[in-house]
Amino acid sequence: MPSIKFPALVFALTSLVFSPFTVRAQDVLDGVAAVANNDVITFSQVRELTTSLEASAKGSLSGAALAEKVKEIRLRAVNDLVDRQLILQEFRKNKFTIPPYIVDDRINVIIREEFGGDKSAFLRTLAAQGFTLDKLRKLEEEKVIVQAMRSREAKGDVLIPESKIVSYYQENIQEWTVNEEIKLRTLAIRHGDAAEKNRKVIEEIREKIVRGADFGDLARIYSEDSKQDVSGEWGWVDRKTLNPELTEAAFSQKTGKVSEVISLSGSFYLMLVEERKSGISKPLSEVRTDIERRLIQVEKQKLQLGWLERLRKKAYIKIF
Repeated sequence: MPSIKFPALVFALTSLVFSPFTVRAQDVLDGVAAVANNDVITFSQVRELTTSLEASAKGSLSGAALAEKVKEIRLRAVNDLVDRQLILQEFRKNKFTIPPYIVDDRINVIIREEFGGDKSAFLRTLAAQGFTLDKLRKLEEEKVIVQAMRSREAKGDVLIPESKIVSYYQENIQEWTVNEEIKLRTLAIRHGDAAEKNRKVIEEIREKIVRGADFGDLARIYSEDSKQDVSGEWGWVDRKTLNPELTEAAFSQKTGKVSEVISLSGSFYLMLVEERKSGISKPLSEVRTDIERRLIQVEKQKLQLGWLERLRKKAYIKIF
């Protein structure tokens, strides 16, 4: 039987199957969420992928927005699981094999890294969570298969035209710009248990600012972030001062104009960039290799998606 070569990448955990040490066995009645050819995908498999994501969504959304987000999360999980089954089916159809030592090595990594080399503790944890060693081996084997098959479909050289590299550099120049700074104020109101009501509140505050009210005065009265006592003032900040979400939002604002309402990390924000200092950009010659590497990865992902689309077209798929 033919075998697949397995680069180091195959040992990484994929998002398609969670480790049994993060998901407890479900003592609930199960049901069919989808069918991919002759394979059944169950609701419990979907829950394993969605539980933590849904909990995160509940922390920042409510009402219709939450319901829509949960629906999106579950549908994405079902489709991920369908893709996974189609990949496993393709592996078996081609009668590929994997060397047993690949899975043995993966199990040994889990024992060493998660249990300090204590195999007895590892086996006790398996038993407590309703897993057997054979079941874990099967899960690990399927992870390796999925990653290896994906990598197989993206093999070969990918050539990126120089024009595409230049365009990417120009469109993302801020990423290679250092010492860029903005003078920033923020006003934040937490979503809380009444997110829609609080959104309306901050929209009304924004209207007052647009009509001429002082941003700093309203921030001192209404803001619920750490800058309330200083009228929302951050002073001069660079791209390393704030968390990535706030940085992206803040540096994309126009100077001198209050932002639209921005929903981030469980709060609604208004931002005001009062002044801006231009930074110094690294030349293309210094970042070209990095850009080319990224674009090659994008192209390889496109190859994988095209392959999955072809598998789907040949398959019988039903989502319930």
